[in-house]
Parts: sequence; structure tokens; C-alpha cells
Amino acid sequence: MSSTTQESAPIKSGAAGAAKFAGWDSRKYNYFDPKGRRATHYEDMTVDVQPDPKRYLLQDWIISFADGTPTYSENWTIARSSNWHAYRSVDQEWERTHYQRQATVCGMIQSVVENGRRSGAPKRFDPAWVRVLQDHVGAFKHAEFGLGTSTMQAQRYGYTQMINNAILTNSSYKLRFAQDLTLYLSEIGLDIDGFDEHAGKKHWLEDPLWQPTREAIETIGGATDFLEQYFAVNLVFEPLVAELFRSGFVMQSAASQNDFITPSVVSAAEGDYERNLANAVELFRMLMLDEEHADHNRGVFGGWLQKHGSLALAAAHQLQPIWSQPRVKVANFTEALEQAKNRLRAIGAETNIDVRSIVDA
Repeated sequence: MSSTTQESAPIKSGAAGAAKFAGWDSRKYNYFDPKGRRATHYEDMTVDVQPDPKRYLLQDWIISFADGTPTYSENWTIARSSNWHAYRSVDQEWERTHYQRQATVCGMIQSVVENGRRSGAPKRFDPAWVRVLQDHVGAFKHAEFGLGTSTMQAQRYGYTQMINNAILTNSSYKLRFAQDLTLYLSEIGLDIDGFDEHAGKKHWLEDPLWQPTREAIETIGGATDFLEQYFAVNLVFEPLVAELFRSGFVMQSAASQNDFITPSVVSAAEGDYERNLANAVELFRMLMLDEEHADHNRGVFGGWLQKHGSLALAAAHQLQPIWSQPRVKVANFTEALEQAKNRLRAIGAETNIDVRSIVDA
């Protein structure tokens, strides 16, 4: 039965007209309360696509797991909400719009790489920078893949279609970017003598610089709470490690190494993160402002922040020597890390989460 049903005796019938809810008398069949004055196409495609016995399934879940666990359960996260269905993603992305954007991004990257190779650009990369791309950008693609697989697993447990959509598109962007880097490095490797496209995997598995990052990624992947994974990816690891490396190092350093291709490839991930972050901030802000569960959620998120924040900071500091590897040094690690902490401060301000224990460390 809908939460918007008029207060009356419990509805025990599924017949048309048995209950009056939002839009019950509309020929457009709006059975939910839109966030704005009118329902958007995104809301029409996502709201209540995933059923909920608390709203419309009078007979409870039609199927359950063998142990009695329902098809979807609010207990799959320790966080609490008085109304999970209130969430709407900021980018309002659903299946069609997601495929359209992914196709646009892939086309852009393909065009940039093809034009760069056609002009012979990879052969003009500084040799020291080639080693950075081979060893460290090659290693970083594994971090992106790890974030993608973590959010892929997390999305299954979201209680509403709106939450599932936001986490699933997040996963899709991360997996696409890991693929972008893999294909990009393979293609420029065809133009650079001695380029080892397998070096990145070796550095990811064995290089001491990358082992704290591996630990942070594997800790996220091993979390059993789907919202903890979503929180750790977007509110902690991305600003403190992923964005630090992508924006604070690769995009700042590349041009001075005669490389104008890599920043275009990496910029796609920066655009992805802006969308993913906005969606995550909207959800965790909603939970932090929940009238019934705000205090509970504050304690939960504080614990997640401490756990994953300490690992992310250790990973960030361990990567510092990479900033000194290019022959022409234009990026500064200390400045990049401070920018990363400022990003986390901004996230904390938007979500009402106290991040001082991490940014002041």
C-alpha cells in the first residue's frame, strides 16, 4: 500500500479504485509523488519499478530465498532510512540515457586516440613519461576495475530501483574507464618501441608503491554492506586516491611530457566521477538528514570514514614517489594531496558528515 494513501482502514483489495494515492485520478497513472511539480521521464522509468510490500504488494514478497530472506531487504545495510523511495539521482540517468552517454564517451576517446596515433604523437612522448604510462597508469587501471566490480556487486542489494540505478551506472563508468585505459595503452604500445603492456599488472601486484592501494581496494570489495561499498568508493577512495592520481598527477603532468592524448582519455573519468559523486552525496545527505535515523547514520558513516579513510590516506602517501618520476616535473604531490583533502572537506560539508579526523591527519 502506498505511503501516500489516504489515512483510513487498511486496504485489503487490489481492485481499481480501492485506494486513493498520488495521481490516482490522472490518466497518466502517476502513482508516486514526484520530486518536482511534475514527474520526469527518469522518475517514470525508475520509481517503483522495483516492488516493495510496504507500498503496493499486499501479499508480501511473491518469492523469497530458501532461508526466508525476502527478495530485497532493508537489512542489507546497517544504514537506516524512513523512506528509501525518496531518493532521486542527480543526473537522472536510466538505461537509455546511460547507453547514449557511454557511446558518446567511447566515441570521443576512440577519435582522440586515432587522431593522436595518426599524427605520430606517441613517438614524441618523453621516454621517462612512457615508463610512467607503462608502469603506473597501467597499474591504476586495476584500481579502476576493482572499484567497478565492487559497485557491480553492491548494486544488487539496493532497496529501490533509484538506488540500484545510481550504483549500477557508477559501476558501468568505472569498468568502462578500466577498459579505456587497457585499450589506450595497448594501442600506443604499437607505436612505441619496447613498450610493455603487461608491466602495469606486475607493478599492481608487486610494486611496494601500489600495495596500500591494493589493500584499500580489496577492503572495499570485501565489505558486506552495499552502502559501505558505495560510500567508500565515492566519498573516500575517489577523492583521496583516484582523483589525486588522475587529476593531481596524470592530467597535470602529461602536457609537459609532449603528451596531449592521455589527458583527453583520463578526462572522461573525471566527468564520470562528478556524476557519481553528485548521486552519492544526494543519497548520503538524505540519510544524514533523516528525521528518524540521522543519529544512527552519523555513527555508521563515521565508522566507515575512519576505516576506509585511513587506508586511502596511506595509499595516497605511498604513491608520492611517482610524482618525481617524470623528467619534467610540474605537478606537486603536497599540493595535489591538499586539493584532495579540500575535495573531501567539500563532500563533508554537503553531506553533513564530519571528515575532520581524516583531512586533519
